[in-house]
Amino acid sequence: MRVAVFGGTGYVGSYIIDALITDDITPRLLIREGSDSKVTAPEKCEIVRGDIEDEDSINETLEDCDAAIYLIALIREFPSKNITNERFQFEGSRLVASLAQKKGVKRFILMSALGANPNPNGSRYMQAKHLSEQALKNTKLDWTIIRPSSLFGDPRGGGRPEFCMMLDKLMLNLFPYPKFLPFPAPSFFTGINPLDSGNFGLSMVHAKDVASILINVIKDDSTIEHTIEIGGKIAVNWNQIVTSIAKVTSRRVIMVPAPFFIVSTVAGLFDRFSWFPAGKDQLNDLVNGSVCDSSELFEKYGIDPIPFDLENLKYLSEY
Repeated sequence: MRVAVFGGTGYVGSYIIDALITDDITPRLLIREGSDSKVTAPEKCEIVRGDIEDEDSINETLEDCDAAIYLIALIREFPSKNITNERFQFEGSRLVASLAQKKGVKRFILMSALGANPNPNGSRYMQAKHLSEQALKNTKLDWTIIRPSSLFGDPRGGGRPEFCMMLDKLMLNLFPYPKFLPFPAPSFFTGINPLDSGNFGLSMVHAKDVASILINVIKDDSTIEHTIEIGGKIAVNWNQIVTSIAKVTSRRVIMVPAPFFIVSTVAGLFDRFSWFPAGKDQLNDLVNGSVCDSSELFEKYGIDPIPFDLENLKYLSEY
């Protein structure tokens, strides 16, 4: 079996490539020039160099493949540079799905996100994910949409963006700060009651578990024309996430209630600048939470989900 992978050099893509190879499936990757070093086990992959907007490169990647997986998305946009999720998530996935249909590659897996929706007041990230889903549903492909919650797990060398590592760098390592002093970390609240700060939940799920489920889904015809939500074993709140990261990196934190509208306003003013640590859309999606129950899904495929705990966050102390 051969599977075309778009976005295989990214964070979750590296785990998916591992899972494909372990299952004796040959991954064929479309990668940009200069990205060879990011390919997992390149000797076991077929590589096509090109661009997600180039039909010839996409067709070459899809040639003689049994299925296609689309993973490309941006954690953060820079519209002034034409770096947007509309371009790389929506338009990219729509083009690949259209060409896959013409090439006769029927099976198509789209990596979306838990919370994808068309809300015009929501994040452009979630809007683009929703548009990708709708475009795929309007094809004649045997599609399955995967909607994971927030991901964690070793980014393999630290060169790939990973949720917990970005938080660690943002809050605990942004400024020189003596480790013997507790770090004041923001605990966001969206209303008027600071006692509710940091209570929004995330079903943190390990990237390896998402990859394991995807490999099962791609061979499971009962998942065709289904949208599958994936979350970890238990939901954790913002305060628990921050304090866990601090513990594993030998820090102490004090969670300080922070009115979200102030933080969001500041982010809205500065998120067009790459030096600013977080975008407004990212923060809005964060406080909206991302929770689901995937216990039946893990049981169906015989997967014991990796828990979000200190043991499984040790990779943070290695980078």
